[in-house]
Amino acid sequence: MDERAQGRHRVVIVGAGFGGLFATKALKNAPVDVTLINGTAYHLFQPLLYQVATGILSEGEIAPPIREILKRQDNAKVLLGTVTEIDPEARTVTAVAPGTSYTVPYDSLIVAAGASQSYFGNDAFAEHAPGMKSIDDALELRGRIFGAFELAELETDPAAIERWLTFVVVGAGPTGVEMAGQIAELAHRHLPGQYRNIDPKHARIILIDALDTVLSSFGDHLSTKALRQLHTMGVEVELGTKVVGVDETGIEVETRNGRQRIESMTKIWAAGVAAPSLSTQLAKATGASTDRAGRLEVEPDCTVPGHPEIFAIGDMMSLNRLPGVAQVAIQSGRHAAGQIKKRLAGEATGQPFKYFDKGSMATISRFSAVASVGKLHFTGIVGWLMWLAVHLLYLVGFKNRVTAVLHWFVSFIGRGRSERVATFQQVFARRALQEYRQHLP
Repeated sequence: MDERAQGRHRVVIVGAGFGGLFATKALKNAPVDVTLINGTAYHLFQPLLYQVATGILSEGEIAPPIREILKRQDNAKVLLGTVTEIDPEARTVTAVAPGTSYTVPYDSLIVAAGASQSYFGNDAFAEHAPGMKSIDDALELRGRIFGAFELAELETDPAAIERWLTFVVVGAGPTGVEMAGQIAELAHRHLPGQYRNIDPKHARIILIDALDTVLSSFGDHLSTKALRQLHTMGVEVELGTKVVGVDETGIEVETRNGRQRIESMTKIWAAGVAAPSLSTQLAKATGASTDRAGRLEVEPDCTVPGHPEIFAIGDMMSLNRLPGVAQVAIQSGRHAAGQIKKRLAGEATGQPFKYFDKGSMATISRFSAVASVGKLHFTGIVGWLMWLAVHLLYLVGFKNRVTAVLHWFVSFIGRGRSERVATFQQVFARRALQEYRQHLP
């Protein structure tokens, strides 16, 4: 007899981001055994990484342990590992972890491996312009941002001081706007009076984007409001500007007036996402197509063509031009779980995924945000309160919500930053890891 007929239905879920985690929780009472495989032991609330980088929140507040989240879900097992191969014929996934590798069989598979940072073919930029996709990125940036003020304090050469106090953010989407706004608040509101040789208010914060608008997906009205608020805060916004080079002491850009160089020791990359390498591997194994960003082109029900047992969701999938946002991941994860439950109950499946757009929002500074919900647009403190409520709602765990509110109170009402600790290890770990990997067999 087929082994699959003897036991419960086995669901393997790859990735514990919003899509994978919500799919797992949606299967809590289903007659299945769930194995959740993730490259870290925590679930990451990625939209708040910029607040870790700028000293508002600690990493623990946006990255609760997966095992703690699922401790009451008896049908779920959590394994640490990075999935490197999916074999649709054998119905297995292979994962690697430090010092080991393993293979897990499945009857249904949900692939929710998220997205990676894209440098548009210029991966060498990453050494000098970290992205914003992981806790490691955020902690490295925290060290670079706060370290820039410390090292500027030691300088006597005005040109060197200016380099240290010039911060360049590449990408004027929500992450870039939020990051630029928070660095501006640091320089103009939180840090003045704490240094003797420099004035943090003299810092330059430059936001660059190749497009002609900030927050282009929010529409002209909110884009204009955001741009006006950024200018009010002292952020220099350079639109229609393409980055063509990044090195240790500056950044090269191509503008309408030709090539220019900006001297800066701290560069932050908030532009572009790409599908993970697992997407390419799965596409080759199944014969599926991918879009220009490497995402899998799926059927309307989020299944991989020719493989109704495999779902690709969230940032992994290319479907109806859906954006790579948390709500798409959450809803597609729940949809995939629902399809599996229907299949096991003998009900008809194949219903198309219908995305309900709950809106988009981005905070610019304290008490100022933009929010788009359907045809309604909100700005200023109303948008900020909406942003606050939504982010509290999706922070996992009561303890995380309480401590986040306390730290927001300190940062937004007062003038402090609760999390300014940064270490040399955090700043230089990327380079050390690269050197380590080069010596691996």
